[in-house]
Amino acid sequence: MPDARRTDAVLLLVALVWGSSYLAAQTATAVLPVLVVLFARYALSALACLGLVAADRTSRGWTRDEIRAGVPLGVTQAAVLVVETYGVAHTSAANAGLIISLTIVITPLLDRTGHRGGLPPSFYAAAGVCLLAVGLLMSGNGFHAPRLGDLLMLAAALIRAVHVALVGRLTAHRAIRPLRLTTLQTLVGTALFLVPASGDLPALTHIGAAGWAQLLYLALFCSVFAFLAQTWAVQRTSASRASLLLGTEPIWAAAAGIGLAGEHFTPLTGLGATLMVAGTYWGQAVERAHRTTDFKNAEHPNTTDPDTTDSDITDPDTTDPKATHPNGTEEDTACPTTAPPTTTTPTTV
Repeated sequence: MPDARRTDAVLLLVALVWGSSYLAAQTATAVLPVLVVLFARYALSALACLGLVAADRTSRGWTRDEIRAGVPLGVTQAAVLVVETYGVAHTSAANAGLIISLTIVITPLLDRTGHRGGLPPSFYAAAGVCLLAVGLLMSGNGFHAPRLGDLLMLAAALIRAVHVALVGRLTAHRAIRPLRLTTLQTLVGTALFLVPASGDLPALTHIGAAGWAQLLYLALFCSVFAFLAQTWAVQRTSASRASLLLGTEPIWAAAAGIGLAGEHFTPLTGLGATLMVAGTYWGQAVERAHRTTDFKNAEHPNTTDPDTTDSDITDPDTTDPKATHPNGTEEDTACPTTAPPTTTTPTTV
């Protein structure tokens, strides 16, 4: 298989795995309390990440910047997942995966790093399409009060957007290694959920092989594997292509819900699903083009200070080749690139 096709296949696999995570979480919460599912997912992910860190004996320990970023980001990431997991337990897996993708158009409104001036009107039009899509997805068979799960997924999308924007602020211009940052996030999450889940932890002994398979899938495939695979693939393709392929996550979420769980769309929710995918792709394309224009303007400004030379003009996203970018990998660290970063915002744990 040619290298380009292999890279595309890996990115599609990552999107598929992330899309299927909503059904996996929904199935797990049917037999276990939500907090136990979260603790097990975090703990298993942390063990796997620590194993990978220990295997890299040539790398130095955690830096101060990594700790300063990893601890608060671990807290915000845990907030995303607790609301998201409670949400998917009370709605369909398809709706969960589609509504959470609203993060893609919310994040640029919060994260103004690298932007000069406001976003173009077409971006707000795309955001409006997404909001209409959410209303249709929540409507079910007709316009009525939304389900609790749908409202929680909407809240999770808002919190995730805040988390991604915070990633940008805490990691900008700092040499932070993605695996170390993710490991810290999993350790923080494990610690946060240990006490709340402790009373129900004995339930883990009664779930059987199928239940453990679901937890291992969430931890090892939806978290650790997806993170490493994305990191590998993004280094070998363009940000635009990575965004295009990873942006298929809500499509896979809907496919998993319909194909594996027997969920179905009404005409209204089917229209909502179509508008959500179209709106997020449109908004993503507009934001990426706007960011690219800002990037080029920073390299070639129209007016130049007489005391400033070309060598003095640097793009903030490319000053440190080891710095993590705010918009890439749920979790949310992307590989450095000389192009403006992708706006895909998957979950890393």
